[in-house]
Amino acid sequence: MDRRTSLIVREVCRLIIPAVMLFALYVQFHGEYGPGGGFQAGVIFAAAVILYALVHGRQKAQQILPTNTVVRFIVAGILLYAGVGVTTMVMGGNFLDYDVLLHGHQQAQHLGIFLIELGVGITVGAVMIAIFYTLDEFSE
Repeated sequence: MDRRTSLIVREVCRLIIPAVMLFALYVQFHGEYGPGGGFQAGVIFAAAVILYALVHGRQKAQQILPTNTVVRFIVAGILLYAGVGVTTMVMGGNFLDYDVLLHGHQQAQHLGIFLIELGVGITVGAVMIAIFYTLDEFSE
């Protein structure tokens, strides 16, 4: 039986994929307090998209998240990361010197780390999805 027509696989994935995406958000937003962060959250989110593509087909996944959108997310994540570093330099600090972002060391560090980890998460997730899309195209 083809994996794309299995009712059991589709229904289980319909329940699992939103939970995996929610867990990716949890790892992203609580990464500075415990294990996790941008890289792990990006991989978890990409795994949910890849699971959807494996169950429903890459073409259907690309209708929801087209390749050009994935490329835009890659660029946006890199620009966010680099933008934080350049902003700190423009504000008179060193590259990624978060203390110049806000008054107060703790708040500045929290904002800087959050933005950097968000950039990493977006980039890693989008790159993983792009790699899957590319490899799946060649497997046909």
